[in-house]
Amino acid sequence: MKLLALLLALSPCVSAFYFYHEGSERRCFLKELTQGSVFTGTYSVQLYDADVQAYRAPRNDDLEVVIDVEETFDGDERIVHQRAGASGVFTFNTQESGEHRICLQPQSASSGWLSKTKAKVSLDMSVGSDAQLDSKKRATMESLHGKVELLAAKMADVKREQMLMRDREAQFRDMSEAVNSQAMWWTVVQLVVLAVTCTWQMKHLATFFVKQKVV
Repeated sequence: MKLLALLLALSPCVSAFYFYHEGSERRCFLKELTQGSVFTGTYSVQLYDADVQAYRAPRNDDLEVVIDVEETFDGDERIVHQRAGASGVFTFNTQESGEHRICLQPQSASSGWLSKTKAKVSLDMSVGSDAQLDSKKRATMESLHGKVELLAAKMADVKREQMLMRDREAQFRDMSEAVNSQAMWWTVVQLVVLAVTCTWQMKHLATFFVKQKVV
């Protein structure tokens, strides 16, 4: 563990590495961080499969990883303690400058311990600043804001299309009602004309019969 911490201290450009261990052994490494830094670690744990003689991801969710971060310059005060799955990401902000101890401990989620199982832990870490984090957050928010605006514009287009279709349906309905009303009145006029014509013909025929002394 000391050799691993020394190599990390002498090689600040290293951003990814992996190590092997057995059982639920707790492995730690040291990292010198300045105040206002943002540390992000991405890890994954693979267990040794004797059948294939290779390391592979766990087949179930019974494996979890305990992550601890301690400030060695302040009496080993713990600033991070979390439990996560066999792979994941953890992030923390440094409140003070100094050496930090970062520990990973794979264990069984049900029993809290593992047998003498060989495991391979891969860790990818990156260190940035609060300003960079805020910049990323702003960029993300701007991207989300742009997507929301685009979605709102599309919704407005759909609403305009719906209003246009509604107006066209209203115009078609009014036109149909007007045509139906005109057809009805035209039918009424035809009936009135037919009735008047029949009445006039009947009177004319009656007068004709009287003149001809038929009736």
